[in-house]
Amino acid sequence: MARASVFIYITIALLVLLLISQSPKKPANHRHRRLKLRSNFTFAPPLHHSHHNPIAFDPLVADIERRREDRKWEKEHLDRAHSELAHDSAPAAESQPEWEDFMDAEDYLNDEERFNVTNRLVLLFPKVDVDPADGFVSEDELTHWNLKQAQREVLHRTQRDMDLHDKNRDGFVSFQEYQPPSWVQNADNNSFGYDMGWWKEEHFNASDADGDGLLNLTEFNDFLHPADSKNPKLLQWLCKEEVRERDTDKDEKINFKEFFHGLFDLVRNYDEESHNSSHQFDDSMETPAKTLFAQLDKDGDGYLSDVELLPIIGKIHPSEHYYAKQQADYIISQADTDKDGRLTLTEMIENPYVFYSAIFNDDDDEDYGFHDEFR
Repeated sequence: MARASVFIYITIALLVLLLISQSPKKPANHRHRRLKLRSNFTFAPPLHHSHHNPIAFDPLVADIERRREDRKWEKEHLDRAHSELAHDSAPAAESQPEWEDFMDAEDYLNDEERFNVTNRLVLLFPKVDVDPADGFVSEDELTHWNLKQAQREVLHRTQRDMDLHDKNRDGFVSFQEYQPPSWVQNADNNSFGYDMGWWKEEHFNASDADGDGLLNLTEFNDFLHPADSKNPKLLQWLCKEEVRERDTDKDEKINFKEFFHGLFDLVRNYDEESHNSSHQFDDSMETPAKTLFAQLDKDGDGYLSDVELLPIIGKIHPSEHYYAKQQADYIISQADTDKDGRLTLTEMIENPYVFYSAIFNDDDDEDYGFHDEFR
């Protein structure tokens, strides 16, 4: 059965490639676009209010990006840990490694003999079309594929951070080992626009699912990415942080005004099928906001506690699955030529740059730059 499936895919791929090679020249809007790697590196924590970058569809591209990001991370860490080296004018400094070894990666991606987009899609199609393997890529299959790529990227960054903080190399991180950066230790709660609650011991303890005072790799990953955690203690911590952040009158709970002018917009954005952060937000939304507020206010006291925020915390802090589905929806909307809600190999090959739009150089052409759905 497996051999038959492979044979079918190879036959389909050969037929598609043959048709493409014999078809007329593509219109101007399908001309070759220069691809450019994303620049996702940040030395700051992945705060929940920062914008979310799209995940590379192609694992090969993702691997190139990770290697490049690792080099930048290593340089940044070296500069912070050994600031004297960053300004060292001694001749020995010239022998330091070249940190931008992967600057020519764009040349690789844009060399058709080395990185052929069509061939890559032919190779990846059967890896995405798995449930069921029926010759079509559904929204669920594409979402699952995107999610796997995202989880791989997130875990890679977590492992890198864990290697940094695990001082005694025992495979765990204690709160003593996890030392916030100096700019956090010396900052007040509103400095730099960062949420200083991120660095508190309460956050660390909430991530410690087994209560042993140490974070293993899974717990440390939850610590850095709480929106994707299933740990109830950590989700409760997220709710408390929302109350602390939104509580403008400092009464340790959320009144309707605080809910309406903050949290409700996040929930509405999450629920909307077509996400658009630039929509108008006015008093006309007060009625649905009051309806939701009343549903959440279980004790009817006119306020929302941290416990009462729990049903919507996943909408306030969207998980990687949310973004994976958002990316899948966008790709299908652009590449689904016959509008049947799924993709064939032919449709993917005829719209190749939709799958690589996350690495477009948006200076090339507005039509092929980053889209609002991915910002």
